Amino acid sequence: MDSHDGNGSAEALPPPPPPPAEIPPDVVPIKVEDPPKKKRVPIARRGLGTKGQKIQLLSNHFKVSVSNVEGHFFHYSVNLMYEDGRPVEAKGVGRKVLDRVQETYDTELSGKSFAYDGEKSLFTVGALPGNKLEFTVVLDEVSSARNNNGNASPDGRDDPNEGDRKRVRRPYQSKTFKVELSFAAKIPMQAIANVIRGQENENSMEAVRVLDIILRQHAAKQGCLLVRQSFFHNDPKNFADVGGGVLGCRGFHSSFRGTQSGLSLNIDVSTTMIIQPGPVVDFLIANQNVRDPFSIDWAKAKRVLKNLRIKTTTSNQEFKITGLSEKPCRDQTFSLKQRGNENGEADASEVTVYDYFVNHRNVELRYSADLPCINVGKPKRPTYFPLELCSLVSLQRYTKALSTLQRASLVEKSRQKPQERMSVLSHALKVSNYDAEPMLRSCGISISSSFTQINGRVLQAPKLKAGNGDEFFPRNGRWNFNNKKLVEPAKIERWAVVNFSARCDTRNLVRDLIKCAEMKGIAIEPPFDVFEESPQNRRAPPLVRVEKMFEDVQSKLPGAPKFLLCLLPERKNCDLYGPWKKKNLADFGIVTQCMAPTRVNDQYLTNCLLKINAKLGGLNSMLVVEHNPSIPLVSKVPTIILGMDVSHGSPGHSDVPSIAAVVSSRQWPLISRYRASVRTQSPKVEMIDNLFKPVSDTEDEGIMRESLLDFYVSSGKRKPEHVIIFRDGVSESQFNQVLNIELDKIIESCKFLDEKWNPKFVVIVAQKNHHTKFFQPGAPENVPPGTVIDNSVCHPRTYDFYMCAHAGMIGTTRPTHYHVLLDEVGFSPDDLQELVHSLSYVYQRSTTAISVVAPVCYAHLAATQMGQWMKFEDTSETSSSHGGMTSAGSIPVPQLPKLNENVSSSMFFC
Repeated sequence: MDSHDGNGSAEALPPPPPPPAEIPPDVVPIKVEDPPKKKRVPIARRGLGTKGQKIQLLSNHFKVSVSNVEGHFFHYSVNLMYEDGRPVEAKGVGRKVLDRVQETYDTELSGKSFAYDGEKSLFTVGALPGNKLEFTVVLDEVSSARNNNGNASPDGRDDPNEGDRKRVRRPYQSKTFKVELSFAAKIPMQAIANVIRGQENENSMEAVRVLDIILRQHAAKQGCLLVRQSFFHNDPKNFADVGGGVLGCRGFHSSFRGTQSGLSLNIDVSTTMIIQPGPVVDFLIANQNVRDPFSIDWAKAKRVLKNLRIKTTTSNQEFKITGLSEKPCRDQTFSLKQRGNENGEADASEVTVYDYFVNHRNVELRYSADLPCINVGKPKRPTYFPLELCSLVSLQRYTKALSTLQRASLVEKSRQKPQERMSVLSHALKVSNYDAEPMLRSCGISISSSFTQINGRVLQAPKLKAGNGDEFFPRNGRWNFNNKKLVEPAKIERWAVVNFSARCDTRNLVRDLIKCAEMKGIAIEPPFDVFEESPQNRRAPPLVRVEKMFEDVQSKLPGAPKFLLCLLPERKNCDLYGPWKKKNLADFGIVTQCMAPTRVNDQYLTNCLLKINAKLGGLNSMLVVEHNPSIPLVSKVPTIILGMDVSHGSPGHSDVPSIAAVVSSRQWPLISRYRASVRTQSPKVEMIDNLFKPVSDTEDEGIMRESLLDFYVSSGKRKPEHVIIFRDGVSESQFNQVLNIELDKIIESCKFLDEKWNPKFVVIVAQKNHHTKFFQPGAPENVPPGTVIDNSVCHPRTYDFYMCAHAGMIGTTRPTHYHVLLDEVGFSPDDLQELVHSLSYVYQRSTTAISVVAPVCYAHLAATQMGQWMKFEDTSETSSSHGGMTSAGSIPVPQLPKLNENVSSSMFFC
């Protein structure tokens, strides 16, 4: 036995047990272990849906056929070392080294092509001549300038110091590399043929991965930037400036997929963000939106530039930026070793960087003298270049979050109408020239050049109910409230207006709002007062402005208001928003609606009232089938519907806590009313870790308990017998975790409430970040709202379908891919698809069908809004950005403040 318990303390052990009584030798001990728990796996498809109007569609999947099924892929693991046996850590060296291996040792490799994944795996068709092969290759320096005259540095090095030569080749340390290839596995080509016949197994997944690696290598050889399975060419006509020194770069996603109708190549347009190439100074001016280099904030510049790659005008070599000089170029010195004196020793003298470049190297510097230098050296041994000699290399990814303006610009510049997208994709397939790829040829793979034809179905929109017994069918996924009343209008009473916005005509705004509310059937009293922000507070920090405003409100109102309308300055993403919401919802439990009144018209006010009505407990419209409860399986038995999502900080802020939101339906048999629970968890953790959180034998502080108790209280003291879970944002590799980790926690929290309670579960994952698109042949429009596809491009075995519930007005519709992982209730495919379709029509914030079920949308909204309460972003730019799991387990994350009980079951997120 180990002498340490879990915490490593040796003291905490119990005394040893007393020696056992004598046991007769022939007794067989009885095992008391539980049988091992069977892992759940995603269920198989239960047939196809039949409802709806049939429609012929095309998809961006291209059929793949294979003529060689006899051979094997051989998998070798790759070990890269320097000459002295140290492992190669640097990224990006691998491909250069292996290209050189292929050039140098063609005969030793029996002339075979290989596919290398850039890391540790290499694949060939057929075996290499041995199970373990070793090669030694020499890589030239990355530079191409070759001049060896006395005072300019050899290799076009730009660097003042003598010890330069080593330093410049920093990523590569030495020129000689040793490469070991050792046999790891073989994968039968037959596996690809199995995928084509719609039979998948472990081997076939592996074989398809090899084909994807071949595509990646094909793109790498053409000098593309690779982002997973998307490839971006260095071609300025694919770049679109989105502001702030950031460009959207358009490229292609390309991957092989096993589907019901065999193997296909899925090609789609993809966009990534890159840093504007060219002079570093131009990038900084654009990034910080300043007039000239002398207005640059250098602390900010240092953060943005770190690790970016540059070339200098005086050499053809690439360097990685490690920092900036402390002093400006004209004051920053280093010790320059001069050519030997009489004794053949080198003299060192202190020279400024400016003086060295201008006088020793005869390089003209126009404006760098008073600006910091770029440092590309090591911390102890800096290597400086004047700013104006440095240019950023093209195709470097920008991974920070985009601003609202950048995002809007990107969307506008990257959207394409369906027909345009189809022709771009056809062209991409032609240009990619996969037929010439030697490895695909040796597998005998050929790719069809035509889009796959598919049979879809268009479901009829569900009938909706408005006020005064009005019932109607939405047309083309939309409806409106012109001449209609809301189905359950709330009362707006005991309310006031606060105005942080200097230029707003509050009186007219309130008058129009009241008029609009009355037309929608909302009973609205005049506001108690309008609180204008005093001008001297406008310059104060956001938290102070909110505090002061609240002091004002509290001093003048007779009691706590039920509702506050807040007018923000005319900017989206106003920094008052988070503190204001937190003050209202957490501290006081007051329902609040923010407006940034720029163009106030009837439509705008109606949209605001839809949100206000939902927050105050009203309903704008509902499904007729929930009113006269007749939803198959949902209306008969108490059923709770959950939407679950985890949102993470942007890649640039990787130590920001992730935010998990669980939205749950209430007041069964309704499926239009929801509440939300939101918690923080460790950065980048995708599984929700607060579903069940027992703190004693009777207390559970988890999310599920809140949701289940609220359902019980709001649904006439009924426990849900069906639990339908919509989980957003997990990839296929995580399905088993959702089914085994998250679902277990949910079951535990049910058992904790009542040991004898056994609800039935349905688990459905909703995905939007995939690359399958649908088109109507010969029509300029997107597919009609209600389009569902459960054949052809769907999974060969598991239960999935694509749905476009919304009317795609701009760009190309992105279908939602639903995966049914578990269904203990026993829905028919039609009933389940109808339920998903109906849940796209209960979103209270708009009068349209939305692209993914409402509970998932609400989970996003709740997470986003409460994330704004804690502006984590401020702290994280400077702190180390690793976050997540440390060696000691997960680091504690700051908790979100709790919602006040007045609003904890409201639709505050609407």
